Amino acid sequence: MSHTTCDPKIFAHIQKDAFANHLGARVEVPAPGHSRVSLTITDAMTNFHGTTHGGVIFSISDMAFAAACNSHGRVAVALNVSICFLKPSFTGDRLVAEAREIHKGRRTSVYDITVINEDTGELIAKSQDQAYRKKEWIVPENKPA
Repeated sequence: MSHTTCDPKIFAHIQKDAFANHLGARVEVPAPGHSRVSLTITDAMTNFHGTTHGGVIFSISDMAFAAACNSHGRVAVALNVSICFLKPSFTGDRLVAEAREIHKGRRTSVYDITVINEDTGELIAKSQDQAYRKKEWIVPENKPA
């Protein structure tokens, strides 16, 4: 699978996410409005119950959301996020967050995000997120006329 079909400059900008890089998350953008983030859970990402910390699960969901809503080249920021944690995951699990755009309006857009355990296919978390699309562009020369 290709890592991206969005503009290479936009993809390079998305790859600058310092927190994603710190965690070792891999961000892909198969198409504008669609992204995947994968991360293997380490001991340092667990809580006192021995399961993946909810903040880590939220983080990869949020990274997928951010990549998807910014993949068109227009700067977008979160307006609302609603996440449901459905199953635990553990050290060694490979989690994949996938974001899909379900509405792209002039000023707002909405995304469905799933977080699955890649090995078992189990749904770990589900989120629906809304973005505000600013009048700024990641790559100014790509701004539509």
